[in-house]
Amino acid sequence: MIIIYAPAAGEEQHFDAGPGKLRASEIQIIERTAEGRWPAIKEALSQGDINAMRTVAYVLKRRAEPTLRLGQFDPFEGELRVRLDKQETQAYAEQLFEKYQGTEDLEAAFEELRDAAFDREWAESAIADVTAPKDPAPAEPLPEPEMVPEAAPSPTES
Repeated sequence: MIIIYAPAAGEEQHFDAGPGKLRASEIQIIERTAEGRWPAIKEALSQGDINAMRTVAYVLKRRAEPTLRLGQFDPFEGELRVRLDKQETQAYAEQLFEKYQGTEDLEAAFEELRDAAFDREWAESAIADVTAPKDPAPAEPLPEPEMVPEAAPSPTES
């Protein structure tokens, strides 16, 4: 997940909370501050929960501003939003294709993916990947290689 902080008066900031992007100590701070366990907070984050977004963004923002206090980071409603990172975009494209393949809803689902991805190009690449023709499995199994029997030693070889 990538959290976007877009204050009305200021520069947009991006905080990557994807897999492997947070230290254990940061996760512990998030759990204490948000009063929950990390898996539940990640789920809330994916749903756009304001408490989860604010807490995770605050902890990541403290990397650059170590003296920042939670009370000093109080975004207005709508200034925080969550988007999918590249890996999540690919996984979501695969899920959507599997679920909606061959239906009228597939294009609408892909449009939702484009909107949910942090980078629209990631979504386009993922869509192209999942919709590309796949090599079909061979119709017949390939023949097993023949085993050549080992030559028996001749009686004169000893």
